[in-house]
Amino acid sequence: MNKKYLSMLGLARRAGKVAMGHDTVCDAIRKRKAKLLVLSADSAQRLEEELGRLSDRFCPALVCVRISETMDEIHHALGYRAGVIAVNDNNFANRIIELIEQEENEYGD
Repeated sequence: MNKKYLSMLGLARRAGKVAMGHDTVCDAIRKRKAKLLVLSADSAQRLEEELGRLSDRFCPALVCVRISETMDEIHHALGYRAGVIAVNDNNFANRIIELIEQEENEYGD
């Protein structure tokens, strides 16, 4: 199944509007650039808690979602293996959230 939000993440990546991986995502949060955090299904709970504390300090309104894809599936879709992705553009972030919600409503994930 081709998930539209993965395609949108790929488009955002090609536009240079994402940070992928722990260190670059933490840097994006500290610089208040991150608008959306996307966590893979197999990323550690400790990572989510760490990023939650960091976002509470620097970006309290930051939205964090966990998707059903694993790091390997993200790697296949985006060409980069990462457990966490920060979307650094409001328009891309809003559209990705819409597509994730639409996917959940359609398939009940």
